[in-house]
Amino acid sequence: MKFINIGKIVNTHGLKGELRILSKFKYKDRIFKKDMKLYIGKNKTEFTINTYRFHKIFDMVTFNGFNNINDVEYLKGEYVFINEDDLNLNEDEFLSEKLIGFKVFIGDKDVGTVTEIIDTGANEVIKVNNILIPYVKDFIKKIDKENKILYVNNIRGLI
Repeated sequence: MKFINIGKIVNTHGLKGELRILSKFKYKDRIFKKDMKLYIGKNKTEFTINTYRFHKIFDMVTFNGFNNINDVEYLKGEYVFINEDDLNLNEDEFLSEKLIGFKVFIGDKDVGTVTEIIDTGANEVIKVNNILIPYVKDFIKKIDKENKILYVNNIRGLI
């Protein structure tokens, strides 16, 4: 199994075992649903979602078999993971964190390797050496997954 970090449990909510998860994960609609398996903590303990709702900035979940705040309080501060295979991405969908290590070409020029993905809130930004490239369709020409190459449109002022 390959685990993907999707957020962190920041607190409990109410007395019935509901947990607040802070997550900026791109594909929340596919993971926060009834009977989806989440893996929590360093040991990746498996839990199954019983209920889900969105409240303010939090993803609120309860797990099967946990109906009391005392049953889940020990999970506060733990990271939440999913199994990558459970995500079921389409052929044209791609997790941005998988781009780390890809070679980047702007036009026909090799400008370096992706070292970091930065979430600005509005969109993600790819960091290559000292160049910041917005991870949006206008900038990204093609992603070659097999050869680990990212082709970027040569937009005036980018470099």
